[in-house]
This record gives sequence, C-alpha cells and structure tokens, in this order.
Amino acid sequence: MHRARKESTMTKAELAVKIAEAAGITKTQAEKALKGFIDATTAALRAGDKVTLIGFGTFSAVTRKARTGRNPQTGKALKIPAKTVGKFSAGKPLKDLKAAAPKKAAPKKAAAPKKAAPKKAKKK
Repeated sequence: MHRARKESTMTKAELAVKIAEAAGITKTQAEKALKGFIDATTAALRAGDKVTLIGFGTFSAVTRKARTGRNPQTGKALKIPAKTVGKFSAGKPLKDLKAAAPKKAAPKKAAAPKKAAPKKAKKK
C-alpha cells in the first residue's frame, strides 16, 4: 500500500513574498521582478540560448524527437510530434540538498540470527 506523502509547494505569489522580504522591496515590485525573470528566461529559451545562474542551475531548451506512442485505453498506436521543451539542470548547491529533502523510508531488513559462540571445553 502506498502512503500519500504530504508535499509542500510554494506558489508564485508566495515566492514573490519571500523575494520581497529578502530584498527589502514591496510585494508588487517583487512580483514584477519575478515576472521579468520568467519572461526573459522564456524568451532566451525560445531563441535557443541557455540561461545559467552560477550556484543555482541552468535552464535550456531541448528538442524531443517525434515518436510513436500508445493510447493506454485502446492500445492504438498514435504519432507524437517532435517538440521543444524547457529543461532545468540543477547546480551543485541544489544537488547537495540531501539533508532538507524528505527521505524515503528504507525497507527494514530482518536481522540475521546471531550465532552462539562455541563453548570451551572444561579442563579436568
């Protein structure tokens, strides 16, 4: 049985509030700055450029090849056209966030039975 894991998701509005607090600007200014970042990044990716933020990661555009897929309900083959999608590659600091990420519970292994130590022969 799978357990539902509670995940916390930060919305765009919540991110704008955090930016405003960190930068000492108004929420409206932070929202404009965030919108500007998103628009500039999207335009760069459309132009085929990469956007690299040292210490954070790299945004790039990758083209997926056309392929044949299957409709899961009918099993009928369908053509999936080629398309360009955005990709994010995390930088080293984000890859090293292991402590903050929720960990999956490892399955418990049964302990191996302990062997009794051999008894020493009594001297007579």
